[in-house]
Amino acid sequence: MNKQDSNVNTHHDSNTLGQRIFDSDRHVMEPLEIWQQYVDADVYRRFPINMVLDTPQAAAKRVEQYGQHAGIAIPPTFLIGDEPILFRWDVQLQLASANKKGSSIQRKQAMTGAGQLASMAVDNITQASIFSTFAGFIVNHKSLDAEASLAYAQGYNRWLYDYCQADRSKLLGVGLISRHDPQNMVSQLDTIINYGWRAITIRPEMIKQRTLAHPDYEPFWRACADNNIAIAFHGGTHLQAPTVGYDRFTSRFGLHACSHPMEAQMAFVSLLESGVFERHPSLKFAFLEAGASWVPHWLWRLDNICYPEFSQLTAEHIKMLPSEYFKRQCWVAIEVEEPCLAETVKMIGADKLLFGTDFPHPDHLDIDISDIKSSCQGLNEQQVIDMLEQNAKDFFGY
Repeated sequence: MNKQDSNVNTHHDSNTLGQRIFDSDRHVMEPLEIWQQYVDADVYRRFPINMVLDTPQAAAKRVEQYGQHAGIAIPPTFLIGDEPILFRWDVQLQLASANKKGSSIQRKQAMTGAGQLASMAVDNITQASIFSTFAGFIVNHKSLDAEASLAYAQGYNRWLYDYCQADRSKLLGVGLISRHDPQNMVSQLDTIINYGWRAITIRPEMIKQRTLAHPDYEPFWRACADNNIAIAFHGGTHLQAPTVGYDRFTSRFGLHACSHPMEAQMAFVSLLESGVFERHPSLKFAFLEAGASWVPHWLWRLDNICYPEFSQLTAEHIKMLPSEYFKRQCWVAIEVEEPCLAETVKMIGADKLLFGTDFPHPDHLDIDISDIKSSCQGLNEQQVIDMLEQNAKDFFGY
């Protein structure tokens, strides 16, 4: 199916399941002006968001270096202070992005709550968990100090709260947490709870030299458990932080191949071996935009190779098979048409599968859920129905 500059191909009049849909992974597009409006003024003066526009002179230089095809206009480069927001978003990648069929209509819709609701109505999506697009790259940027990271997280959450007022029953905000200073993470969570949101999102990577296993995070995990807050991991390529593969690949291909699924695998191991699952059995975690096919092979390896080898080394924090913790506490979002869904269901159960459109990002605009059952080999009709709505409600708590 060709990607087009129109809505995701998910029209309710051709939905063979006649299904209400809870979109577990839907995004805003943050307008540039919100940062100055919503972020603490002193912080914004120190770390402003700037945009470097393409110029005819820059285009001429590209033509000299890369040939005539490089003379097309490229998207602006965004900076925080003097630093690029994205890691290794180089000229050739910008050219490839400019040549790719885009999602300008969808991006514009995603800038406002009203536009988001209009796009959801076309797609027969009745509720959606709303995630950031650029804010996560800013908040987790390695060059920000803790004060600035916190201010940008707070500013984004304030803007998202206003955004969701278009219809709070349908637009379900997912609070963004800064990990730069673990001592303020519980207070961040308190604010998010006061907004009425039931989920937060954090990156799976090591941030400021702390993995998810770091003991400084223990009060935060406890607070999430005490308040029944779901935790969604949403990774991605080009973060200015040590994402897996950043030290050995420079290409988009290599970075993108590694970032989503491998960070998800390592996030699970961090939580497992540090005892977070064991200490907080009510905590709920979701792994988004990494597919689900990694789950059966990874859990098989942990259960059958890693866990039995030196059982005395894991006895304190891992008291049952790793797969049992996953089945008890973890959900995973599928990719339409990916393999191994039957094996994933056998390993963790169909009730732990989620569906997300990733709207409005162009790499997912070819999703067609008008007949999603035939696209999800290995799932029966009832499992698909539950994946499209009930499983998400169970995870996000709505």
